[in-house]
Formats: sequence, C-alpha cells, structure tokens
Amino acid sequence: MRDVKKLSRGVILGLALLGSFSPSPMASALGVKGSAVTTTAQKSKLNAQLLQAAEQGNLEQLQTLLKAGASASAADGSGRTALTWAAKGDHVAVARALIAAGADPDPQDDQRNNALLVTGETGSVAMLREVLKAKPDLTRTNRYGGTALIPAADRGHLPYVSEILKTTKIDVNHVNNLGWTALLEAVILGDGGRAHTGIVHELLAHGADRKIADREGVTPLQHARQRGYSEMVKLLEK
Repeated sequence: MRDVKKLSRGVILGLALLGSFSPSPMASALGVKGSAVTTTAQKSKLNAQLLQAAEQGNLEQLQTLLKAGASASAADGSGRTALTWAAKGDHVAVARALIAAGADPDPQDDQRNNALLVTGETGSVAMLREVLKAKPDLTRTNRYGGTALIPAADRGHLPYVSEILKTTKIDVNHVNNLGWTALLEAVILGDGGRAHTGIVHELLAHGADRKIADREGVTPLQHARQRGYSEMVKLLEK
C-alpha cells in the first residue's frame, strides 16, 4: 500500500510537470508544439519554411529556422535544395549561412541543377566563391551533360570563367551531350565580341585543346573563320 501511495504521488508529480510545460517563443512563432522538434511532420514544416526563406533571400528567417531544427540540406518535391534556390536568386548571404550549417552542395533536382551548376548559368562570381567553400563535385553535369564551365562560356560570363579556371581544377576539355567543349560553345554560341573573345583567351590559357572538333569534325578555329570572328581566329591560330 505504501508503494502504491509513492507511485501515485510520482504520477501526480509527473502530470503536474507536464501540465506546466510550454513551448519556447521560437517554437511558438514557427507553429511548433514544444521546444524541441521531434516529429516528422514538424521537421517537414520547418524544412518547407526554410526552402521558402532561401528562395526569397530571407536571411533572418532562415537563421531562425536552422536554429529551430530545419535541415540545411532540405529539398523540395523536385529535389531542389535550399542552397540551389539561394543560388538561383543569387542570395549570397543565405548561401553562406546554409553552407556554414553544413548544406550539401551536390544534390541535383529533376532538371539536374545544383548550386554550382546554377552559378554557371547566372555567372555570379560571388555565389561561386561561396559554393566552392562547400567543396562541390566539379564533375557534376547539367541536363545537357555540361559542367558549370560550359554554360558560363556560351553565355559570355567572362569574370566567372576566369574565376572558376583560376580557383578550381575543373575539366576545361569536358565534352557535353552535344559534342561541344567550353571552347566550342564560346565560338559557336558566342557573338564574337569582347566577352566571348576573352573567354576563348582564358580557356586557351588554361589548357583548352583547340584541336577538339565537334561531331561533324569542325574545329573551333574553323567555326570562328566561318563566322568572321577575326579576334578569335587570331587567338586560335597561335
């Protein structure tokens, strides 16, 4: 009987403690019950909010969500990560916070984009520098089979091309699904102007093979001659 009374008092005390528990201000603000994130549903909600904050570039909210337990490597239904969303919006501070929290830079979404590959499209040198801190896989390729260097070359992102060639060991002679290298794309898809000519110069200076031809056997020099890109011709003839 004495043991039962002790047990009853213990149960009553436990119930009293549970009744006195209240969510922390941070958890309440995020709509989470309790001070610790413990359920899958709660984690999913935090991750969804984190993805939205990354897309919108809301650094303050993102940091709050990370502290509340959201994953720095959270991804949406398409497989797009918070870091990729940040890269697409060129939200550099957000990307920095995610990487500091351990975000994985390599996962690719259903369009085969990831943070590094996106920087090749946007040409953002600042974002490139942040993503490189996470030590991304430089061999990952986009939906066309190209590394980050190739879209940067065809879009005329000269500062980006200079930076990625200077700071990484990315394959300058990688051939994409179209059968084109970065050098071929700079000539074929470029306009022959200052930016694309500068890219040709940078690529050659970092070991681009001018002899690699397209699938029809046409070399970068021949393409440049056909298009009348005289400055490129001079570089490719050296």
